[in-house]
Amino acid sequence: MPATPRAWLGLAVLMLPTLLVALDIGVVFLALPAIAVDLGASGVQQLWLTDSYGFLIAGFLITMGTLGDRIGRRKLLLIGAAAFGVLSVVAAFASDAGTLIVTRALLGVAGATLMPSTLALISTLFPDAKQRGKAISLWALCQFSGAALGPVLGGVLLAHFWWGSVFLLGAPVMLLLLVFGPALLPEHRGTGDAKLDPVSVALSLATVLPAVWGIKELATGGGTAAALAVLAGLGFGAAFVRRQRRLAAPLLDLSLFRRPQVGAVLVTMLLTGLFMAGMGMLVSQWFQLALGLSPLEAAIWYAPMGLAIALGCALTPALTRRVSPRFAIAAGLVLGVGGFVLVAVAGSAADLLPASAGLAIVAFGDGPLVALGTGMVVGSVPPARAGSAASTSETCLELGGTLGMALLGSLAAAVYRARLVVPSGVPADRARESLAGAEAVAKSTGAQELVDNAHAAFGSGLSTVAWVSAAAFAVLTVVAGRALNRQSRVAIPSSRQSSPSVN
Repeated sequence: MPATPRAWLGLAVLMLPTLLVALDIGVVFLALPAIAVDLGASGVQQLWLTDSYGFLIAGFLITMGTLGDRIGRRKLLLIGAAAFGVLSVVAAFASDAGTLIVTRALLGVAGATLMPSTLALISTLFPDAKQRGKAISLWALCQFSGAALGPVLGGVLLAHFWWGSVFLLGAPVMLLLLVFGPALLPEHRGTGDAKLDPVSVALSLATVLPAVWGIKELATGGGTAAALAVLAGLGFGAAFVRRQRRLAAPLLDLSLFRRPQVGAVLVTMLLTGLFMAGMGMLVSQWFQLALGLSPLEAAIWYAPMGLAIALGCALTPALTRRVSPRFAIAAGLVLGVGGFVLVAVAGSAADLLPASAGLAIVAFGDGPLVALGTGMVVGSVPPARAGSAASTSETCLELGGTLGMALLGSLAAAVYRARLVVPSGVPADRARESLAGAEAVAKSTGAQELVDNAHAAFGSGLSTVAWVSAAAFAVLTVVAGRALNRQSRVAIPSSRQSSPSVN
């Protein structure tokens, strides 16, 4: 049955939170230097400002999918939208870094309600498979457009207003959803069989958060407490895996990882997201802090990354009519190696153009994996489990991105600390903490040499991370290519296919 005009209006409403969730990460990248100066955020606090949001989205994504199945997708979506709007205002007027970190974490929990709810409601609005495929394609394009638009919009706001303006974007968007959602969106519930396992939810968070905190602290000189936190995270992770294997309806379907081809796709999606997000965060900071670009100038140079991944996804269906999905994914990873090499060279030479071009090349090469990955994962399971498989692939993308910002940010910070040369007579502790800290020390002491040394040290950190990323993508090309060798042809998401419903 063809979709009604009301269904298409409902899709437009559902695209609003999708756009905002993708946009919200990008704008914070650009606002981070201003936040660090205004709120006096330390290097570790700056990492938590970016990471807390994404980690809690990833940690609660599947949980919220199960919760929505029990209480109703529209109800959960509207509750999450209201919470997101209120928290956006709180974040905009935060008076200290700790308050902003906590608010960003709560925004992540609220944001986790949006993605599974929108996908499930799209399936309800469009019973016709062909129209449903078009609707989900528009939804995905909106997600990538948000990644591209975020830095540009953030740059415009930061050029005219204070850093809190980037968080206020969430309030009017969610208000529109709350006004039009009840009239245009149908309620949708699952069968009622799905049960939320609180122990699994707690174990998943206990795995991620202590381990990431420990890694951050170790990168900035942390000691025994940081090492114990990492070990505790690994212990909780082992307990989480054991519990998922025993549950009839696990929070995370680990059986997918035991299938060589599917497991390779999921791990590759996680790792590519890790290196792309981490590099994107570092380059956006490097544009402003080391090269001295204004937020708007940095946004313009950063935007090609988001546009390139959207273009790569859009061209993938035409590409796979000529070559196999395996070849398309492997070729994209090879492009990524070249892109990271360009960024590495740019970091050493303080050159703007290669960095921007390198990021765009990496993002374009990732397009086939993003476009084909979910189709491969969902196509590997019976229709009854398609929702769980789709949630797993989305979680890998989200978790990879947030891990990248934490791990690669910590690696870059460690290289910065090791490479920074502090002139004699200048306080070293704050200068070694972050580039913003070094500039503040230089301003108070008049040590211009410290600024030059700090810029060079930050560039060294960027270059090191880029070389590590290039090597990782080269290994991924070989490993993923071999794992997918037996995958001759897979179903590619298109307007002719039915889409997964997130349950």
